[in-house]
Amino acid sequence: MEPFKNDLTVFSEYFIDMMEKIFDPIPVPIILVDHDTKVVMINQVFADFLGQHREDIIGKKVAHVDPTTRFPDVFKKRRSEIAWKHQFSNGRTAIVHRIPVLDEQKRVQYGFGMLLFEDVQEFRDIISKNKLLESELKKAKSQLKEIRGAKYSWDSIIGKSERMQQALYLSKKSAETTSNVLLLGESGTGKELFAHAIHNGSERAHEKFVKINCAAIPAELLESELFGYVEGAFTGAKRGGKVGKFELAEKGTIFLDEIGEMPLSMQVKLLRVLQEKEVERVGGNKTVEVDVRVIAATNQNLESMIVQGTFREDLFYRLNVMAIEIPPLRERDGDLILLAEKLLEKVAEELGKIVPDIAPSTMSILEDYDWAGNVRELENVLERALNLAESTEILPIHLPYSITRHHVHKKVKQGSLKDIMEETEKEMVLSVMKETGGNKRKAAEKLDISRSSLYDKLEKYEITD
Repeated sequence: MEPFKNDLTVFSEYFIDMMEKIFDPIPVPIILVDHDTKVVMINQVFADFLGQHREDIIGKKVAHVDPTTRFPDVFKKRRSEIAWKHQFSNGRTAIVHRIPVLDEQKRVQYGFGMLLFEDVQEFRDIISKNKLLESELKKAKSQLKEIRGAKYSWDSIIGKSERMQQALYLSKKSAETTSNVLLLGESGTGKELFAHAIHNGSERAHEKFVKINCAAIPAELLESELFGYVEGAFTGAKRGGKVGKFELAEKGTIFLDEIGEMPLSMQVKLLRVLQEKEVERVGGNKTVEVDVRVIAATNQNLESMIVQGTFREDLFYRLNVMAIEIPPLRERDGDLILLAEKLLEKVAEELGKIVPDIAPSTMSILEDYDWAGNVRELENVLERALNLAESTEILPIHLPYSITRHHVHKKVKQGSLKDIMEETEKEMVLSVMKETGGNKRKAAEKLDISRSSLYDKLEKYEITD
């Protein structure tokens, strides 16, 4: 079809009739003007919006129809105006498009106009609904990810010590493969955190991450949990049967925590699944192929268990493809301060409290402790301290006695009893003075001594208000 000519007479009645048939059924207000801004076509819905008869509009310059029109400016600049707010001469406001159509010599041939929204409130409502939908979508994605399993990534793992960096390096390498992974380490070191991160760092990140604690499920139920069962497999079996964890994790990752607690009878069946890559539901006679990446974890010495006959050697070697040892906190030189600060932020957010500082004397006590419970124990201690703190600092007095006692015993080995007792007393007085904001009456009450005794100690240790 050739571009519209300068003279409206070139438009035959047939052509106009055809354009009307095209334009009118469209529920969106549309207008077409020629190079001289004369209205060539306008559909009925636009005419109704303007409050004019269509017959009175056709052939007139658009400025006569709507004195506030910007088509002359659009033609002059030869630039489209997309989603512009425009107030028409009849007082109505809308969001509009104005588009100039140019020929090969960049001359304006005609202009196309369309109302995107017939009033600004409608536009605002759409934007509001869109924002709400985006918010709901984001929430749904978050919930879906939580349902699917893996919540943590590499950024969730805190630690700059050499041992921790080595564990991270091996974990990231294992994430690039589909090989089985065996996470080794004491209780509370963060093995599950690593399992999540490995899954999220792998090509299976968008698939399911299914967790199962082998120690938390009775031995007689573990098989049906892992492999599922068919209807009627046993008394109490659900109608229609049940899908097992391995089938649920199809294309994704299954995390077998506390693998050392798995009964020997189940170890045999797990080994078959790992070798054949297929499962058979309890009570069934059909096998189902599964494509699942296995990450196992334990705080036990599996090699010793093999010698004792409580863990199968063939299963150990099948799982032990990529073995990663997560170091205990006591062997992570320099990580405790960083960990304590990050964990305190996390706990404070969960409890809805302001994040306090950790006093240097408190940090010194924390660094001296052995942390048999590792990171989990540290987090619990910090949560306790945060609940007890009445100031903007975590002080030694907020720590459990078992931890402060360990600190004192360690210092006794390094100096005389008199020096240790005086240093401990000084730390206690300093802590209470900070906690009470320098209020001597409250500090004396908290220390269960007289005010005069408190003044003596303040003078002795040169503690100012």
